[in-house]
Amino acid sequence: MSNILEVKNLVAKFYLEDSVVHVLNDVSFSIEKGKVVSIIGESGSGKTVSCLSVMRLLPKPQGKIINGEILFEGKDLLKLNNKEMTKIRGSRISMIFQDPMTSLNPFLTVGFQLEEVLKIHLGLNRSDSKNRVLKMLDVLGISNPSERINGYPHQLSGGMRQRIMIASALLCEPDLLIADEPVTALDVTIQAQILELINNIKREFSTSIIFISHDLGVVAGITDVIYIMYAGRIVEKGTVDEIYFSPKHPYTKALLCLTPRLDKYIDKILPIIKGQPPDLTIEETGCPFYNRCPDSRDICTKSFPLVTTFSSTQEVYCHEYPPSINK
Repeated sequence: MSNILEVKNLVAKFYLEDSVVHVLNDVSFSIEKGKVVSIIGESGSGKTVSCLSVMRLLPKPQGKIINGEILFEGKDLLKLNNKEMTKIRGSRISMIFQDPMTSLNPFLTVGFQLEEVLKIHLGLNRSDSKNRVLKMLDVLGISNPSERINGYPHQLSGGMRQRIMIASALLCEPDLLIADEPVTALDVTIQAQILELINNIKREFSTSIIFISHDLGVVAGITDVIYIMYAGRIVEKGTVDEIYFSPKHPYTKALLCLTPRLDKYIDKILPIIKGQPPDLTIEETGCPFYNRCPDSRDICTKSFPLVTTFSSTQEVYCHEYPPSINK
């Protein structure tokens, strides 16, 4: 199966008044058509910036892509002009942003905001737009859609607002959907509903999905491939079984240890990863995890490790393993 998206050697920086933040360092990942890929890492690891780069939505003038390729169906998005990118963004590639409350305009009705998507990207008239919106809301399990479209965002619950944002992203039936922490601010029951909804979207629309999260436990039931990200770098890639049952990178192992378990931590303090993430205003030459890694060695401070391939689907960047000769 061919890849719908390939990100190759992406480097991005934020230029501030008195410093430069090295947010992405040689990031590469891909997603096959109809598959779900999860990018996992703690806050500040570069997950959202990677996907904003795909959408060409880095804040300007601070954010700049310095190097790399973003191939969408073989076409490099970085070489497109603004007009060409506008045709793809929202229609071929859509993104569900982190906070549905701040993503929706509080002064406009839900219906107006959803219909506007269809008017801009597909040129539909008001009647056709309204019918398509009502149909999509019904597909996403929103009760009384004809009543909901006349309401305002503040009149909806958090879970309902998230469904509205998902509807907005799906109205043009995109080939690729990027979901940025779509369940972080929701309670566990609503989380389960949204995750099931994403599974249904994958099956019904054959949509390729990039799911961004900091929680390995959340993505276990929906994803095909997981990328572990730390300090602007991909440090491990693998299938769900490989990441959960045979993790290789010390950071991946540490993240798995942080997952709450009733049978293990019910009367104990949860473990933590000691230390702090590196300062991204300082350009590191070594492994960014070396100061928190229990197995770090001198070489870890001097150079970023080459890739080690364990299978056709699992790769890791760690000096603990010999690099693959064929890479």
